[in-house]
Amino acid sequence: MKPSQPVSVVITTYNRSDALLAVLAGLARQTDRHFEVVVADDGSRDEHRRAILDSALARELKVIHVWHPDVGFTASKVRNRGVASAQGPYIIFMDGDCVPEVDFIARHKLLAEPGHFVNGSRVLLSPGLTQRVIAGAEQICGRSAFYWLAQRLRGHASKLTHLLRLPDWRGRVHPEFYWKGIRSCNMGVWRSDYERVDGFDESFIGWGHEDADFVLRLHHAGVARKNGFCATEVFHLWHKEAARDQESRNALTVRARAQSDIVRAASGYAQVRPNDDVVITRLG
Repeated sequence: MKPSQPVSVVITTYNRSDALLAVLAGLARQTDRHFEVVVADDGSRDEHRRAILDSALARELKVIHVWHPDVGFTASKVRNRGVASAQGPYIIFMDGDCVPEVDFIARHKLLAEPGHFVNGSRVLLSPGLTQRVIAGAEQICGRSAFYWLAQRLRGHASKLTHLLRLPDWRGRVHPEFYWKGIRSCNMGVWRSDYERVDGFDESFIGWGHEDADFVLRLHHAGVARKNGFCATEVFHLWHKEAARDQESRNALTVRARAQSDIVRAASGYAQVRPNDDVVITRLG
């Protein structure tokens, strides 16, 4: 993909405006500014919505804010609605607690290739470093190797792979489907492929594995997985784990579908929504 080509960044968030503002600050520092930002808000309370909509960062980035009422964990639905408001031919999915390095967009474009999606990776941050970042007391984007070595030695960063920049090569491509390391918090996919599989499946209830199902259906559609390690890492801000009540049921669904050739979502992106309750605010 050429650097001048636009892409759409779709960021999922829920009641963490402090973390999301840190993500937007990282996007505002990108070396490649040919992108749009869509915030896919899964029902955040009004104070979190206002914190984003009233921020200088959201205005600078001309954010499109897509919100629907809180009815539980419905990340699939809000991602689909976010994509519906996006314009780019290539979609980069992020979570609202994953801060990008300054060349994040540029590296995703470098790895973008027809017939492939990019599965990015992440560096986990400690509670202490996370608190300093969201408080605005510490900047983590564009820092030196010495800074990150010190953070690693102090236990504030889980790894240092983000310091390396490996080229695009065939070793990144995995032709078979496997569960390990699937990251919808950092994933790039062509819109045409997204539409071919009908996006994320909204029939998945509660936390877990809707991203594995999405990747499985991309695999069934002939779209190969390309790993973005040592190129597209994001800094994952610490948080308590979400409730995982439906994880087993969702995992069983994916395992059953792995034995099939299913491509389209059972309840996906293209479905008719006669009573759509989404609220879209454009700051551009």
